[in-house]
Amino acid sequence: MQNNEPWPPDLDALVAAPDNHKVLFENDSVRILDTSIAAGEATPLHTHRWPGALYILSWSDFVRRDEHGQTVLESRNAGIEPGTALWSPALAPHTLENVGTTELRVIAVELKKDQ
Repeated sequence: MQNNEPWPPDLDALVAAPDNHKVLFENDSVRILDTSIAAGEATPLHTHRWPGALYILSWSDFVRRDEHGQTVLESRNAGIEPGTALWSPALAPHTLENVGTTELRVIAVELKKDQ
C-alpha cells in the first residue's frame, strides 16, 4: 500500500462510498465527514482508515459486514440515541446496511495519524 496505509486508497469511504460520505472539513490533522445512510440502503465496501469521534444526528439500526459478508456488528438493542457521542477505531473494509426505518446520520471527526 502507498504511504504505509493498511488498505488500498480506492476503499477509502470518500472514494468507495461517495453517496454516503461528504467532507465537511479536512486538513493534515483531521477529516470531518457527514455520513448518511437511508432506511433500507447498504453502502458499498469501504474503509475508515483513521479512528475518530462520532456524533449521532439520527439513529437507525444497522448491520456491519466485513469484506467476506460476515456480520461483525449488529446494532439492534444498542440503546443509542441522537445526541450520543462515541469513539470508533479505524474500520477495516466493511459494508453497512441500514435495517431500520429511519435515516442513519453521523458526523465523524477522524483523527489522522502521523503521515
